[in-house]
Amino acid sequence: MEFYSFDESYLERLRSGDFRTEEHFVSYFSALIQLKLRSRLNSREAIEDVRQEIFARVFAVLRSKDGLRHANRLGPFVNSVCNNVLMEHYRSSSRHTSLQDDSDSTEIPDARAGVLDGIMTEQTAQIVRGILEDLTERDRRLLREVFLEERDKDEVCRDFGVDRNYLRVLLHRAKQTFKSNYVSNITKQRKGAVN
Repeated sequence: MEFYSFDESYLERLRSGDFRTEEHFVSYFSALIQLKLRSRLNSREAIEDVRQEIFARVFAVLRSKDGLRHANRLGPFVNSVCNNVLMEHYRSSSRHTSLQDDSDSTEIPDARAGVLDGIMTEQTAQIVRGILEDLTERDRRLLREVFLEERDKDEVCRDFGVDRNYLRVLLHRAKQTFKSNYVSNITKQRKGAVN
């Protein structure tokens, strides 16, 4: 990887929202951030969540009134945001794990719950299959390949002919459509059960 030297004009273009500069910035730092996160996080989803949070915070500071003013501090700033987000992720994960451990040790499973869970899971699976069938081919493929098959997002980008930023937009739209259809379906089902 070639290291880039940031200057004041680059920082100003970044602050003003220049698309090409933002694209370069995200691409450049994504490579560095992912190197760091791969050795510290165990899932692609966690890495992507942390990476997106880092960029959200960095851009918020850069565009704020009292944001970063010296281009030579850009690299260390991104690194410190990365460290902070990573620590928050660790704390959040350990709290979640701790709560799971506590509940596992104190609750006795109800044998009847297994049958009910099985029925509900099958009903949910039917609803999900139906919703997926109603989506456009592109949305269906995106959701299946990214979430069900857990394909590498770079491979998915190549298959769809888009970059990572646009893939995120496409996934967001597909998830929103799915969610809207799912909520609508569940609402209809509940109204049918009441009547």
